[in-house]
Amino acid sequence: MSPRDSSPRSGRLPPIRKNLGQHFLNDPRILQRIVDALQLTGDETVVEIGPGRGSLTALLAPVAKRLVLIEYDRMLAARLREQYAASPSVTVIEADVLTVNLGEAAGGPFVLVGNVPYYITTPILFHALEPPRPERAVYLVQREVADRIVAAPGSDDYGALSVNVQGFATARKLFRVAPGSFDPPPKVESAVVRIDPREDPVVDREREPRFRRFVQDAFGMRRKQMRRVVRSLLGVDADRADALLTAAGIDPAVRPETLSAEAFAGLIRAIGG
Repeated sequence: MSPRDSSPRSGRLPPIRKNLGQHFLNDPRILQRIVDALQLTGDETVVEIGPGRGSLTALLAPVAKRLVLIEYDRMLAARLREQYAASPSVTVIEADVLTVNLGEAAGGPFVLVGNVPYYITTPILFHALEPPRPERAVYLVQREVADRIVAAPGSDDYGALSVNVQGFATARKLFRVAPGSFDPPPKVESAVVRIDPREDPVVDREREPRFRRFVQDAFGMRRKQMRRVVRSLLGVDADRADALLTAAGIDPAVRPETLSAEAFAGLIRAIGG
């Protein structure tokens, strides 16, 4: 056996790749709390983002009807394939999660869980909110991101991420996770959030891409009044901007950071198209 062999049989772990933001959760109590937060019945297909060394996977495999693992790191993916080679209910996909259609990978309804790399957290959250959305999702993220996800309009943490999550899902911050629960410990605190899709998303599927783009662009001008935001983003004059905002029930003098997801949705409908 090669001294560089990092398969499960060798007992050696692949090196930690700092460029991928790898921080592996290894606290048994926290791992079990994440599984509990999924509220699995045994009939679900579970998609795990970034299983890494497989600590959470080991708890999920016995309680999921089917388990789909999406791992970008080639060595970790190979290790997982070897570890679960005799388990037909476990599938390992070696890929960047942002390139994977989660619904297709699951083959139907699914729940989602993951220790999300901090440097690409927001793109992953947005990707997972694209239809078909998971029936529920539990993420381990940087605490500041968790605060932004659940922030209320007008608060310091409220922004485009807040609106884009809350417009399509109900989000709850469940508990914090200390740096010492990871190997290696990150320099920041983490938190676990649960996201459940809304039965009444603020816009329909056809308008969803425009909604997301408008919200992102509007928060790029978060300190400007909505009159200025609409004029800049739509290329209209002040009177037209005021008319659109009034039709949506929005005061032209307010700023984007004060508007709820429902208010942004009303503006998108007033704009039309």
